[in-house]
Amino acid sequence: MDLKSYSRWYDYSRARDEMFAATDLEFAPWYVARSDDKRRARLNIIAHLLSKIPYERTKPEKIKLPERQKRRAYREPEHPLRYVQERF
Repeated sequence: MDLKSYSRWYDYSRARDEMFAATDLEFAPWYVARSDDKRRARLNIIAHLLSKIPYERTKPEKIKLPERQKRRAYREPEHPLRYVQERF
């Protein structure tokens, strides 16, 4: 945040409030996330967005996996693979 924008905080806040009042509709609502803690804000936004998607648990079908093909001449790659960090 630059110093000039900091000094005009309430001007920006009024403009935001007017924009919300004019464009916040029942079928297209605005939501505000407290964002002093960016990590928590992002996780809260993700959880909020997911909560807005209709979801029904389904019972998974039982499946029988076919036999896997033989390894033959396949070798693991020599270059390192980049894995997504397993956080959960």
